[in-house]
Amino acid sequence: MTLQKREEIIKKEFEVLNNWEEKYEYLIDLGRKLPKKPKEFRTDDKLINGCQSKVWLEAKLKNDFRISFDADSDALLPRGMVAIIIRLYSELFPFEIIYSNTNLISQIGFQTFLSPIRANGILLFIKKIKFYAIAFNAKISVGLNNDKIKKNTY
Repeated sequence: MTLQKREEIIKKEFEVLNNWEEKYEYLIDLGRKLPKKPKEFRTDDKLINGCQSKVWLEAKLKNDFRISFDADSDALLPRGMVAIIIRLYSELFPFEIIYSNTNLISQIGFQTFLSPIRANGILLFIKKIKFYAIAFNAKISVGLNNDKIKKNTY
């Protein structure tokens, strides 16, 4: 599914919620549904710095060059927020993530019903996802270039 289609689905989910209380309830419910990770997952190298709650993110490059993301948080509301972002970006190619915008966050109203610290935390989370995408994109490019050099093909 394309990134644009995922954005449309998430926007529609939030359009039916009438007020900030319903949005909070929905995010908390999503947080409950996100599988809790074992203690071994919650390492400092996965921690997103600058978030009000503790949030951990892991990224893996799959054999088909798509990125798989996994996350956890020590609080339900941030867990719900990261569940949405993981759903949005996981299983995309790095270039799709790199060239995406973060308009969805304002379109579903995160800036208006979340505290400034929480809204900033979600932007830091997305920034880290884009960082991984850039790093994996570079790794793919170097790998492909090395293969071309070895095979003398361009």
